[in-house]
Amino acid sequence: QVQLVESGGGLVQPGGSLKLSCAASGINFRFDVMGWYRQAPGNEREQVATITSGGNTNYADSVKGRFTISRDNAKNTVYLEMNSLKPEDTAVYYCKAFFLSAYWGQGTQVTVSS
Repeated sequence: QVQLVESGGGLVQPGGSLKLSCAASGINFRFDVMGWYRQAPGNEREQVATITSGGNTNYADSVKGRFTISRDNAKNTVYLEMNSLKPEDTAVYYCKAFFLSAYWGQGTQVTVSS
């Protein structure tokens, strides 16, 4: 059974940094695309960043220059390094991976507040 487990969320002050990780287990293949999405209360889930197996990346305009997505294919893990965090980055962050089907993690809370 495929599982995606996120970690690294928490409470951080504005301007601070966090690094999220998402580790996949139960697979014997490489995901085509892995990515991070987020959902704030009252809002729809939105794409934050994605990365292909070849390393091509895509970012939402709201996070460009502040967030960096990376992946370790040998470890089946995707990361999201978040810098210069703003209160509007507060949300539950979800990992998503795609190979024939889409798989989602359970989410990790990121709260940016003073």
